[in-house]
Amino acid sequence: MPFITAKDGTEIFYKDWGSGQPVVFSHGWPLTADAWDPQLKLMADNGFRAIAHDRRGGGRSGQPWEGNNLDTYADDLASLIETLDLRDALLVGHSTGGGEVTRYIGNYGSGRVAKAVLLGAIPPLMLKTDANPEGLPIEVFDEIRAGVAKDRSQFYKDLSAAFYGANRDGSTVTQGTRDEFWLWSMSVGIKAAYDCVKAFSETDLTEDLKRFDVPTLIAQGDDDQIVPIVASGNKSSTLVKGAIFKVYPGAPHGLSMVPVYAEQFNKDLLEFARS
Repeated sequence: MPFITAKDGTEIFYKDWGSGQPVVFSHGWPLTADAWDPQLKLMADNGFRAIAHDRRGGGRSGQPWEGNNLDTYADDLASLIETLDLRDALLVGHSTGGGEVTRYIGNYGSGRVAKAVLLGAIPPLMLKTDANPEGLPIEVFDEIRAGVAKDRSQFYKDLSAAFYGANRDGSTVTQGTRDEFWLWSMSVGIKAAYDCVKAFSETDLTEDLKRFDVPTLIAQGDDDQIVPIVASGNKSSTLVKGAIFKVYPGAPHGLSMVPVYAEQFNKDLLEFARS
């Protein structure tokens, strides 16, 4: 299996499919690169080089004790981009992966980046503060940590309902899709999963968003029960100069993995990549 070595020596697994302009995908918490498989195939089938890595701490990547924070995630993404010598890349990030992409541009700039896509992404800040009243209270994230620490297997099974909108009337989400979520999540080490909650909830990415100087698509479902759109997409779209903001009516957080919504997202992604 292909790996690159991060700055601290951690091995990072990646998939590299097809050839052409690179499209680099960063996945959400607590998943792996496999969550992007349909989009990887889509882009590779259409003349792009599709790449996705397992974030440190999970999947086939190493599980170091330290480094489960947005700065290190961005460093790992930089190591991948630089090791593969990717240029003119389209960066696509979902949820925490959107924070990873945002911090990468904030810390490293856009010299190797042509475009960016933030899907249901955590920026600018998920935590409720006096300056960010639309965010979620710290107790929400404390409950997530408690779920991971006490019985993460059952916690992930329960979380998949809100993640995919399976708890909504008329949902067509299959048990297989929810089982995939559990399988990917259980491959993530408990330390990485636990630490990442602080990373995705308390990292303020406002200034990073202001550094974006490439065409950017910000996409989100308006029924996102995991990353509320009022604190994320709505705000990010005003902070990224010239951003395209695409809202999917009724769509959940994991919309790219739910066929009824993924079809439109895939169309929009391919159109944006080709534009």
